[in-house]
Amino acid sequence: MNQAASAVFPVTDAVRHALTVSLRGCEELLPQDEWVRKLARSQATGKPLRIKLGLDPTAPDIHIGHTVVLNKMRQLQDLGHTVIFLIGDFTGMIGDPSGRNSTRPALTRAQIEANAQTYYQQASMVLDPARTEIRYNSEWSDPLGARGLIELAARYNVARMMERDDFARRFKEGRSISVHEFLYPLMQGYDSVALKSDLELGGTDQKFNLLVGRHLQTEYGQEPQCILTMPLLEGLDGVEKMSKSKSNYIAIAEDANTMFAKVLSISDVLMWRWYNLLSLRSEADIAALRAQIDDGANPKDAKVALALEITTRFHSAAAAAAAQQDFVNRSQGGVPDDIAQRALPLDAAATPIGIAAVLRLAGLTASGGEGNRLIDGGGVRVDSVVVSDKGLKLGPGSYVLQVGKRKFMRVTLA
Repeated sequence: MNQAASAVFPVTDAVRHALTVSLRGCEELLPQDEWVRKLARSQATGKPLRIKLGLDPTAPDIHIGHTVVLNKMRQLQDLGHTVIFLIGDFTGMIGDPSGRNSTRPALTRAQIEANAQTYYQQASMVLDPARTEIRYNSEWSDPLGARGLIELAARYNVARMMERDDFARRFKEGRSISVHEFLYPLMQGYDSVALKSDLELGGTDQKFNLLVGRHLQTEYGQEPQCILTMPLLEGLDGVEKMSKSKSNYIAIAEDANTMFAKVLSISDVLMWRWYNLLSLRSEADIAALRAQIDDGANPKDAKVALALEITTRFHSAAAAAAAQQDFVNRSQGGVPDDIAQRALPLDAAATPIGIAAVLRLAGLTASGGEGNRLIDGGGVRVDSVVVSDKGLKLGPGSYVLQVGKRKFMRVTLA
């Protein structure tokens, strides 16, 4: 370890503020005393710390659950540190075994490259692109070769690898563990060596991999990185972690109207969790907002503010304001400005069509039976008027059909 790394630097108010920013919303910061020393050294020497986040491009889009760690990166970036957005184009082909009960299928190079194209573009909606170092771990992993990989593997033992929860569980249950899965935490750890990382971020499910990075840096004679884990964000249901497979997610590439409405659909309790993990507002601002609610203010106002902030981040202030107005229009039975249109042909005699059939033909319901059930529940409107008669028939003309709160279509019968 060099002299600067071992020197003692003063813990100033700025260092304490940086620690507070680091700890906001985090699950663990290990070892905290080492991180304080790194912060103090950085402030005294003027040398930014190197903060790493690695994501494997296993899917083409990022949802806002992924942005929890990106928000933390942005907060540390705003303190003046160097953030490294690492795209795991090499490790993605191995497949991360974290939390898995079976061997994860590896992605092909073509799949990885296709997904990686959108990752940084989407991450840049949170990070400051001008102050972000983007890297691909194939830069050092491909040249490592068979000899280098064997030498790397010699620096970690099997007993410690089997301490990993998912490996231990699968071994006990007699489930398959492929040898290549042992390579994943080694290669992720080697990323920290190659980048000389001071801090690595990840979800709570990544703790083992992050600790491997600390171990390998020591093996290679480097000062070990600290690790900071962030909670896994609960999805719209407030129970399960946000996941596309559970349909409780908000993709950051979703249109503004859908994004705004989805944020407003979360519970009041979940709202504060999202404020803490997703909002870039200060903790003091959030505390003041919460105090207003405790004093009798409407919680919906705070939720609208959160929806506006999130939608603005991934679209624009104008798009967020338009999404808010669209939501108001829908809630009050109004009609959005941009709705889908469809023309449905009548027979030669222009015979009127029953409302349930119109809904089905327009694609607003899957069947006439579903349409009738929605009508019974007061969930269908024609030109903003609730349909109460299942026998209603529509003749030639143009109609605005509404199913539920969000589905609109202008249908022309001719």
